[in-house]
Amino acid sequence: MGHGIRLSEIVEKMDLKNLTPEVEMTEKEVHVPDVNRPALQLAGFFDHFDSTRVQIIGNVEHTYVQTLTEERREEIFDKLLQHPIPCVVLCRDMDPVDGFIEKAVKYGVPVFKTTKQTSDFTAEIIRWMNVKLAPCISIHGVLVDVYGVGVLIMGESGIGKSEAALELIKRGHRLVTDDVVEIRKVSDETLVGSAPDITKHFIELRGIGIVDVRSMFGVQSVRDTQNIDLVITLEDWSRDKEYDRLGLEEEYTEFLGNKVVCHRIPIRPGRNLAIITESAAVNHRQKQMGYNAAQELYKRVQENLAKRSK
Repeated sequence: MGHGIRLSEIVEKMDLKNLTPEVEMTEKEVHVPDVNRPALQLAGFFDHFDSTRVQIIGNVEHTYVQTLTEERREEIFDKLLQHPIPCVVLCRDMDPVDGFIEKAVKYGVPVFKTTKQTSDFTAEIIRWMNVKLAPCISIHGVLVDVYGVGVLIMGESGIGKSEAALELIKRGHRLVTDDVVEIRKVSDETLVGSAPDITKHFIELRGIGIVDVRSMFGVQSVRDTQNIDLVITLEDWSRDKEYDRLGLEEEYTEFLGNKVVCHRIPIRPGRNLAIITESAAVNHRQKQMGYNAAQELYKRVQENLAKRSK
């Protein structure tokens, strides 16, 4: 089984009220980013029951249980709570039916309560757990939000990634992380980058040391997470290398099986990396909106040649 989310973290993040404080939950984790509403189970049908999921009780389940006789209720609670359930969450601030808490404590299943509507809570917890449990890698680089485009700047150590990030922050863009980027694959299209907690909002500048971006430039200069839309790889400029000057062919980099557009940018003294990065971000947005400057230029040149040859 891969990494899990501690139950205590779910309680804190989702602002849940603990109805079973006597149940020990320090060791408990959730490993599946999905939930189950145990309506069928409460009706006595336990085939294909996914007991590893967070179990959510909404109005339907709550109302149904109240129609049962006391004996039947006891029997069903025993059956349900004997399974290795990570926890049960009651929505809409509902109080548990008589006898449920006693049984939960007996079998060591934590029970929580939330004021949120069932569908809202379900959507929120699934989305959050998906991000937390997504496959994750750590890479060396800098992630910035430039005009809403998540730009991952990569390149050899000492090439100027952090300096480029600082210049971008001064120009009003936002830092997600410097030096180490944790990348999570949230879906087949989406990669989300974040900072390890320990280095969050810090930048290391050679010769100066550690700079706290948030306290220097304010809370609007940082973000906790950002999708990775574009990769810029900085490399030493080489006289012998052919560089793509039109950008008609897209290059890609792959992380966790997802492809991301990648630009290789040769570095020479005097090239302003921040402005190059801004231009790459705007260009990327234009392409997403259906305008491609390189293709537009190519089209004009072709039309011009066709006119001349007439």
